[in-house]
Amino acid sequence: MALLKGDARVGDDVKKSLAKPCAADAYPVEVAYASLTGGKSPDVIVNVLTCADSVGIGSYVYRRDRGAPGGYENVFADEEPTVSAAVNKGELETSTQFYDTGDEVCCPSGEVVKNYHWSDGRFTKYRDHETDYSKTTALGSGPAGGTGSEG
Repeated sequence: MALLKGDARVGDDVKKSLAKPCAADAYPVEVAYASLTGGKSPDVIVNVLTCADSVGIGSYVYRRDRGAPGGYENVFADEEPTVSAAVNKGELETSTQFYDTGDEVCCPSGEVVKNYHWSDGRFTKYRDHETDYSKTTALGSGPAGGTGSEG
């Protein structure tokens, strides 16, 4: 929590959501560790969510840097609403759901997935694709069945 709150790249809205826990001592944060940047220590992948409906509001990657405040340097930040970061095949992947007019929070119209590769001291997007959940098969299978249309 101190890492996020002290990070100038973390926006004010995200910091406000971290002002108090959602319940008891449970903050709306998911943390994972993986080797994304080739350092000796694992990198820290942090997703910040809303308390009410667990929608992603910020995703960050921190790389160990003993010279940085708190010992970690922010090497990736995305605060596009509904964002979630994860590791896929050893690389950074973000997904962001999108909504058409009338969509409820539970039911987005689709998703954009972006893949990033670490090189030359930064993450570079090398691929993205969009899945439109409204394009289904005749049987009505949606994204859970993996039959959404990818563009």
